[in-house]
Amino acid sequence: MSLPKFIIGMIFSLAIVVAWSYLDGASLGTTLFRAIACAIVIQLGYFLLVFAMVARNTPTSADKIRDAERRLSSTEAADGEKFSARRSLH
Repeated sequence: MSLPKFIIGMIFSLAIVVAWSYLDGASLGTTLFRAIACAIVIQLGYFLLVFAMVARNTPTSADKIRDAERRLSSTEAADGEKFSARRSLH
């Protein structure tokens, strides 16, 4: 979910909580507390969702290619590797 969609959804959710509190006859302090609590819960959920998505993400093919190129350009030889004309030190 993109940030603008999240913000629009959060505004609508908070508007519903404020309207519900108003129709329930809650005081201004109770309405403000409910809105702040709702905002905190929504933001915490969004943060945990994004964190889980980043933690589960596997390296992309570009990352794998970059790592392979770094290994090829490395001057260190792997254990038991023999140098030939195909691979040079530079």
